[in-house]
Amino acid sequence: MIIFDKTERGRTEIATRGQTVAPRLRTLLLLVDGKTGSDELLRKVAGLGLGQEHLDELLQAGLIQAGGDDGAAAVPAAPTAAAPAAVPTAPAPAKSIAPAAPIPLEQILPPGQTQFEAIYHFYNDTIKSMIGLRGYGLQLKVERASSVQDFRELRQAYLEAVLKAKGEEIARSLRGRLDQLLYLGERPQI
Repeated sequence: MIIFDKTERGRTEIATRGQTVAPRLRTLLLLVDGKTGSDELLRKVAGLGLGQEHLDELLQAGLIQAGGDDGAAAVPAAPTAAAPAAVPTAPAPAKSIAPAAPIPLEQILPPGQTQFEAIYHFYNDTIKSMIGLRGYGLQLKVERASSVQDFRELRQAYLEAVLKAKGEEIARSLRGRLDQLLYLGERPQI
């Protein structure tokens, strides 16, 4: 079993929609998290007709990599002669989580787009690819929105529709990207 993680290019693709990745492949890319094994990923997307060849396609495109950020496969190393085998060790102490550094605006907003335009495109693209025809009513609300505040008011209905259509993992991933756009580094007012 191999554990894949998004490359920097893959993260940028999710954030900016810079390349033309097919919606089904985008769904697979969204699920790649650096924790879930390839077998589990493929089980989750089997209903979409995605298989190992699609993981390979993302790998060839440079959007994902095996293992962590160093690109090494997530396979434990064989013990060396100098290292004692099977010596129990104490669990590592829990790491404290430092507050996240603010993300520069140029990494949040696609080049040449205002916050309003970026949110509009995000809603339109993801409603089509994730919800489909069931998102038609939501799509009409997006078209009627005239301010960022209008988009903020659509957030909950949008997330509930994605959760119902695609499940918790994809909804959580899209929520993170949407909140970046809606609040530009502020904490959401939930």
